[in-house]
Amino acid sequence: MRSSRFLVIALLVFSCTGNSTEYKNKVQQPELLHHTLKQITDVIVHDIFSPPVASRIYAYSTIAAYEAVIHQDSSYVSLASQLNGLTETPKPQPDLEYCFPISSMQAMFKVGRTLVFSEDKMDAYYEGMMKEIRAMDVPDDVLERSIEYGNKVADHILAWSTKDNYKQSRSFPKYSISNDAATWKPTPPAYMDAVEPHWNKIRTFVIDSAAQFAPPPPTPFSSVKGSDFYKEAYAVYEAGNKLTDEQREIAFFWDCNPFMMNVKGHVMFATKKISPGGHWINITATACSKSNSDVVKSAEAYVRVALSLVDGFISCWDEKYRSLLIRPETYINQYIDENWVPTLQTPPFPEYTSGHSVISAAAAEALTGVFGDSFAFTDSTEIEFGLPPRSFTSFKQAADEAAVSRFYGGIHYTPACEVGKVEGAALGAFIRRKIQTKK
Repeated sequence: MRSSRFLVIALLVFSCTGNSTEYKNKVQQPELLHHTLKQITDVIVHDIFSPPVASRIYAYSTIAAYEAVIHQDSSYVSLASQLNGLTETPKPQPDLEYCFPISSMQAMFKVGRTLVFSEDKMDAYYEGMMKEIRAMDVPDDVLERSIEYGNKVADHILAWSTKDNYKQSRSFPKYSISNDAATWKPTPPAYMDAVEPHWNKIRTFVIDSAAQFAPPPPTPFSSVKGSDFYKEAYAVYEAGNKLTDEQREIAFFWDCNPFMMNVKGHVMFATKKISPGGHWINITATACSKSNSDVVKSAEAYVRVALSLVDGFISCWDEKYRSLLIRPETYINQYIDENWVPTLQTPPFPEYTSGHSVISAAAAEALTGVFGDSFAFTDSTEIEFGLPPRSFTSFKQAADEAAVSRFYGGIHYTPACEVGKVEGAALGAFIRRKIQTKK
């Protein structure tokens, strides 16, 4: 697989631009970009990054790739000054020959390698990739110059990333469990600590603040049978007990739990899966391939989706730790049926709003802006995790299914899904309008 993957580089290296006729008028090949980002995704899964942290890695990696490759096509513009705190990125030297797809890959690789834990896995990928590139007829000076330029862009993006408050947030206090019956409590089987309770302190990328798209508050909590909140919880309970095969398939297809705990007897072990953001990055790759997008348009699609994901998580987590709402599993076990278990494992953070609903609606807005309203596709993301593909007539249809999957899975009340979609769509539309990638 590795050697066949890198054969595409034979075509890619001839897509370089410059004065040499050897590099001109060749079709750009975006596979190098796709494979490098897939490698980052695989390492994110291996390293078990939480969904919000994974979205941060995707954002900086794709921004670096985009900023390095746009010099391939003069119709594209930089994101400098459009993203919060991002200053002008380094420019290539005029009148010198570069291979910008290689620069883009290098920038993405270096940023991704810096932000993950398993540098050895990234290095092994890079070693194989560079061995294949050096076996091609890329002039040494062009190759070296292109790699050097990619590194300069990566260094600029990494310096910017150090000022987003992420490092400081690693030492912020853990979430303190409250005795208030309405608030979130750790859930079985692992009773894990709440994930990223201070994520709203991370610098936003496009939106003005974490609270810019704050949704209305959730239904007021009540343990009284017949109350609105009780009805919402009972609807989750009843649906979970009567799921159709299709609904169950939908729930598991969109589970995207990076760290699901399994209990067998006295043994507990984890199953690693792709994050929700990683699932939408894979959908982006599918859309790029189906539309035959060149390397620059592919970079544009990735960065637009990644920006929607990262700001979507900041917005959603801001509300989660404001409302601190109890999960259906906890409520149902206490007030309806102590033996009830949801179809999916409850994630370790407050309920409202649904993260899948927010980021899926936001990502769908980004992809619709690039590829159009009625872009049909087959999503094969979950095949490597043992699940069959699913087909959709549009990105918004996929986002709607991702949202309702959380209700089918028994981990969200209906308002978290429906309001989350509204929150994500508004945020995604804002980013779609505000960010300019083409002149």
